[in-house]
Amino acid sequence: MQSPTENDLECIEIKKHFGSVRAVDDVSFEIPKGSFFSILGPSGCGKTTLMRMIAGFEQPSSGDIRIKGKSVIGTPPNKRNVKMVFQHLALFPMMNVYENIAYGLRCAGASRDVIRTKVHDVLARISLPDVANREISQLSGGQKQRIAIARCMVLDPDVLLLDEPLGALDLKLREAMKIELKLLQHQFDTTFVYITHDQSEALVMSDNVAIMDKGKFVQIGTPQELYHRPAAAFVAGFVGDTNRWAGRVTRVENGAVEVATDAGLIIRGSVRGAGAPSAGDAVHVFVRPEFITAARAGGQAPTGAAGQNVIEGRIDSILFNGANSRVLVRDKAGELIEADVVLTGGVEDLKPKDDVTLSWSPEQTMSFSV
Repeated sequence: MQSPTENDLECIEIKKHFGSVRAVDDVSFEIPKGSFFSILGPSGCGKTTLMRMIAGFEQPSSGDIRIKGKSVIGTPPNKRNVKMVFQHLALFPMMNVYENIAYGLRCAGASRDVIRTKVHDVLARISLPDVANREISQLSGGQKQRIAIARCMVLDPDVLLLDEPLGALDLKLREAMKIELKLLQHQFDTTFVYITHDQSEALVMSDNVAIMDKGKFVQIGTPQELYHRPAAAFVAGFVGDTNRWAGRVTRVENGAVEVATDAGLIIRGSVRGAGAPSAGDAVHVFVRPEFITAARAGGQAPTGAAGQNVIEGRIDSILFNGANSRVLVRDKAGELIEADVVLTGGVEDLKPKDDVTLSWSPEQTMSFSV
């Protein structure tokens, strides 16, 4: 474990109970200085409760929270050097941009000259140097996001908490703000802790992501680790798109398994997670759509030869997304399988009702014991 001075935030065995409900159940993690750390999980998993405890709006039932190595248990929110951007931003509509950003400095007793210098400096850093006198109602959604962040950053927090701040934006603006937030985090070199149920937000922006479910952290890792090397079935199914089957192991050999699915398919895969399964064990099997090759039935044989997973089916529909599109294939058991394909617009492109052969490598198949 790193020394406290190397971490902006540490949570140690944090628990929060509401009666018999364990909203946060023994969570521990540490965030090095200047990191972008996301907590990703479904609604009701406990991530907002955890953030409220870090901010000081809730106290943990047990455990410790340390900012810059110092415990803040019992310290009220206004005495912690932690600021928070709320989902609905909470900008003051009766104040203009300058007054919104200056508000915290005025409360802290800063002089007029210091306030003026800091407000104009932070506006320049968020690339909005000319909006100081605008009313909040005159700003676009993306500008409001940046002003909400500037209002916090002008106070030089050790940690900035962001509670799903992109949730109210339209899709195109949300995509642009992902990049904007990442750039702002680098610009200020401040630790960002971001909570979301949207995996694309977490994976695009974060240095590390914690996957949370039922009050616990299931896995912490880089976006690449979570996507390519999930440690549990929940992570494999929650992060990224995936095909999933339930079944039982029929054979185990040299770290590989053969699984008979409930739909009657035979799928070969690699073992993931703790503990190798034995023959007869129940497992969940996952394969991502981008690893599946789709070719017209009767055409060139699937590459990979012996051991390749091969399934025959018929295209049910095509989800068009430019060159990188997705086909939904119904196998002979009636199950839908998703595969990514490249569409060029030519006559050779796959079409609905085409009979196809799906194939993929066992190394790309993830198997987890139930």
